Amino acid sequence: MSDISTRLTYLRERQGWTKTRVAQSLGMSLQKYANYEYGSREPDLETISKIAALYDVSTDYLLGREKPEKREIDLAKDPEVLLYNGHKVSPDDMGIIKAILERHEGKN
Repeated sequence: MSDISTRLTYLRERQGWTKTRVAQSLGMSLQKYANYEYGSREPDLETISKIAALYDVSTDYLLGREKPEKREIDLAKDPEVLLYNGHKVSPDDMGIIKAILERHEGKN
């Protein structure tokens, strides 16, 4: 697997998206996108740019030239983004996490 295929798989799984969803978002066939993840084809520059915009990463990251930037996420505004080991955190577990964070916030 090339750097780009590995990173595409990682980014997609981190979001909890299917290959079909990503392909549709990029306006291409599932087979074409899947080939990028399998490493049997490499996307052109225009497609790399679209993929970078979709995942909010740099083209340099997709090409293996830099590590991903760490982004702050406000869980109060977007609780659906939290993943653990590639799986979305359940609403019950999210409630526990929020309670812990609120307790911690009160101590500062």
